[in-house]
Amino acid sequence: MNKKLDQQSADNIRALAVAMVEKANSGHPGGPMGGADFMHILYSEFFNFDPSDMTWAFRDRFFMDAGHLSTLMYAQYYLLGNYEKDDVDMLESGEEYAEDVVLKFNLIPY
Repeated sequence: MNKKLDQQSADNIRALAVAMVEKANSGHPGGPMGGADFMHILYSEFFNFDPSDMTWAFRDRFFMDAGHLSTLMYAQYYLLGNYEKDDVDMLESGEEYAEDVVLKFNLIPY
């Protein structure tokens, strides 16, 4: 475990998630700020998944309420390479078609 790398990784998740909340002018940044550390640790040390194939049948799945912490999940998936910058911009906009971005990448674990 590299504490400096862990901190930088969590800070990247934190910054992206808070930027989405602020740009959308909706939600509360406290949840994503506090949850960035556990999100990083889950994905770096515990979850079994393939970032290049998020539909892999045997992957671990992360279920999250679609509330204030959803930007945490979107930030993590962006850092894994599952979103492009344009998609994050659409999510940050807070517009209703942002759901299409989530469905486009099949990131809702059914």
